[in-house]
Amino acid sequence: MRVDLFDFALPPELIALRPARPRDAARMLVVPGQAGFQDRVVRDLPSALRAGDVLVFNDTRVIPAQLEGTRGEARIGATLHKRIDLRRWQAFIRNGKRLREGDTIAFPADVAAAAEQRHPDGSWTLAFAGEEPVEVLLERAGRMPLPPYIAGKRPTDEADRSDYQTMFAVEDGAVAAPTAALHFTPDLLAALEHAGIGRETLTLHVGAGTFLPVKADDTADHAMHAEWGRIEPDTADRLNAVRANGGRVIAVGTTVLRLLESATGEDRIIRPFAGDTAIFITPGYTFRAIDGLMTNFHLPRSTLFMLVSALMGLDRMQQTYAHAIAEGYRFYSYGDSSLLLP
Repeated sequence: MRVDLFDFALPPELIALRPARPRDAARMLVVPGQAGFQDRVVRDLPSALRAGDVLVFNDTRVIPAQLEGTRGEARIGATLHKRIDLRRWQAFIRNGKRLREGDTIAFPADVAAAAEQRHPDGSWTLAFAGEEPVEVLLERAGRMPLPPYIAGKRPTDEADRSDYQTMFAVEDGAVAAPTAALHFTPDLLAALEHAGIGRETLTLHVGAGTFLPVKADDTADHAMHAEWGRIEPDTADRLNAVRANGGRVIAVGTTVLRLLESATGEDRIIRPFAGDTAIFITPGYTFRAIDGLMTNFHLPRSTLFMLVSALMGLDRMQQTYAHAIAEGYRFYSYGDSSLLLP
């Protein structure tokens, strides 16, 4: 499909630079499959779902994966996006033309990494020196990797270390937050449990590739970056039981949706999963695992807007985003939410 079909005009003042406080006070646009919209708030979620439904969350934890360093006189920026092994990460590099294979980049707090290999997409393999876990080094030298549409408007600060982390975050490895879950609070979880709505978790380590623009003119020519995920066998069993009993599986975020769809066969059975996924969902895709999606509002021409258009229909999502813009909903990672129920 032509990428320009997924374009829309977004007033820059609707890009949220800080999250709502409290988190569950964010607005939520409920979009049923049929015509009409419901303008609500996230804390209304228990009444927007049904007893027997289950929400699925991503328990990945964002690491401070953005580094600023030098190679000689050249300033080098690095955003780690995928672990290769204990010492090596794949990274997007700013000012990468100043690097050669074998160069050492010096980062703050005595952290150093060798530029080991340049990849065809312009990213590099960085091999970190020393014996400390890379995550420990990042806590000393790194910053939270805010999306470029926020970082370009204000500096990262101490508040982002908690704001850009969900309450479910336990598994280190993401370089971008699964932002749909940023809206949840203990009080909201208690209300959902009281309403008979279940909760499950899986892990998908979100990569910085989620922010990369689609540069191709046709979706068939766009290559997705792989991300690592895991679904435990007992989690898959419980999700299959929910659907067998008439409940709905509602993915909280596109990361959850992509991993569930990667783990599900044409028989609509969700299976255990551990490995990489580079699934790219565009209109025409047949969904197998999920019955609904809670997600923030995405960038024009992005793979995530293509995904929600596959779920709800492109015309329906263009109408949805036109309504959201007209009503002043806040967009992107720190923005408001939508509940899509095809």
